Amino acid sequence: MAESVRADVWTWAVRVYKSRSMASSACKAGHVSVNGHKVKASHAIKIGDTVESLTPGGTKKYVVTRVITKRVGAAVAAGCYEDHSPPPLPKAERPAVVAQRDPGAGRPTKRDRRRLDALRARSEGRQPGHGR
Repeated sequence: MAESVRADVWTWAVRVYKSRSMASSACKAGHVSVNGHKVKASHAIKIGDTVESLTPGGTKKYVVTRVITKRVGAAVAAGCYEDHSPPPLPKAERPAVVAQRDPGAGRPTKRDRRRLDALRARSEGRQPGHGR
């Protein structure tokens, strides 16, 4: 068994990221840190290191208990780290979804504006179309 493994390989192998290329891209973008330092994809991860990763689901924090180089099943992968991630935010404290338009799509139509108003009303707990 290896003593250390690349950061992108380990995060992919324990299923933090869906693919090795996503893990490598996350390292390049500075979304992966080991022991408090942002690392490149080629950084060596050893047993006892603390790995933090920023994923679409939030920040995840792991302590490495076993170094693996191949992707394994979820049950086996869970035995390769201790999860020290903060609990997810309650639904009321999550940031609101912001509507985005494609570049060059022009101004919203009346129908688009009504849909946006209905979406905002539902997120605020109001009935759509009953005042602001």
